[in-house]
Amino acid sequence: MKRVDDFRLRLGSHEVVPIMVGGMGVDISTAELSLEAARLGGIGHISDAMIPTVSDRRYNTKYVKNKLQQYKFNVANSDKSVVQFDLGLLAEATALHVGKTMEAKRGPGLVFINCMEKLTMNAPKDTLRVRLKAALDHGIDGITLAAGLHLGSFALIQDHPRFNDVKLGIIVSSLRALQLFLKKNARTGRLPDYVVVEGPLAGGHLGFGMDWAKYDLAAIVIEIRDWLKAEQLDIPLIPAGGIFTGTDAVNFLELGAAGVQVATRFTVTQECGLPENVQQEYFKAGENDIEVNQTSPTGYPMRMLKNSPSIGDGIRPNCEAYGYLLDASGNCQYIEAYNREVAAHPDARRIKVYDKTCLCTHMRNFECWTCGHYTYRLKDTTRRNEDGSYRILTAEHVFHDYQYSTDGSIALPQE
Repeated sequence: MKRVDDFRLRLGSHEVVPIMVGGMGVDISTAELSLEAARLGGIGHISDAMIPTVSDRRYNTKYVKNKLQQYKFNVANSDKSVVQFDLGLLAEATALHVGKTMEAKRGPGLVFINCMEKLTMNAPKDTLRVRLKAALDHGIDGITLAAGLHLGSFALIQDHPRFNDVKLGIIVSSLRALQLFLKKNARTGRLPDYVVVEGPLAGGHLGFGMDWAKYDLAAIVIEIRDWLKAEQLDIPLIPAGGIFTGTDAVNFLELGAAGVQVATRFTVTQECGLPENVQQEYFKAGENDIEVNQTSPTGYPMRMLKNSPSIGDGIRPNCEAYGYLLDASGNCQYIEAYNREVAAHPDARRIKVYDKTCLCTHMRNFECWTCGHYTYRLKDTTRRNEDGSYRILTAEHVFHDYQYSTDGSIALPQE
């Protein structure tokens, strides 16, 4: 019976173990997690979600504090159009995180950055260009374009000297999305080096509507695989979402996938950025404790634990400090929802907002517990401690279990 280790993912001159650890923000896919995946011969991701905030936490910068001081006068104003990111400081924060990560890289694998188009930041095109170019400037091995169609993203960096050398990929959830991306970016003369096909069982934001359960990852992969073959396009496919065991991965590799992207099982590793008390919530979760809801201001459905503190919280919008989801006019659906509830309950000391949540604040505080569909199976991947808690795993243990396991088995940590 084949194992994942019997296959290799080829990206240009690079040949790696076909395991890609997904780019979970905000700093859940840490530098440490990505570096461990690379050391073991696979591909790791860091995330550029709220990267100035990540820099403050990791490198003792003061981007958030200084931004809040600059725009503090506007806190009570529902119009956030004045709240802009300093593009020089955004480049500086990206350079710091990417540069420090790449300096520490060891081993035969690669480190990519997950770049979200939906981080509109009150200037969608300008902030995206800065984040992409700064990552390229400071040595990132690859960029995975996520959370959006990225119809103009290649054009933003086509004049960069590394444009044709760095590995560039796109996350899609349908053949139609891939076709649109290829058509719009054709003028750059550059195909993506890989395509991550993310199915309906993935964690966090989904590329589906609330009818997500009607879709099947394998069916989408086969449809895209066959279309690429008919078009004579040799682009590696990397399925993602619900790939919980090495055997699950092998099934996709035998379908013709070049590799797999996995994330859920790495959320409960020592290298992951989730605090241990949150990791225990993931371990404890049952299947009925997970939901797909529409609380995200991005417009995408989002999968998370039902007991996430972010659900129903009525925190004041903190755009002056953060503001990552402000559109080009300074609007955010959470601001609208918050102001509506304040107007409806003028005497309330603390309001509740159930239809939307402030992702900037809650993601920063690890209070929006996004998760994959199979999070309820995490308890079966480890052992219980004497106090009833679950043992946190190492990324190496999980990586090797994917790499070498057979027969749908999951290796538990040693006694």
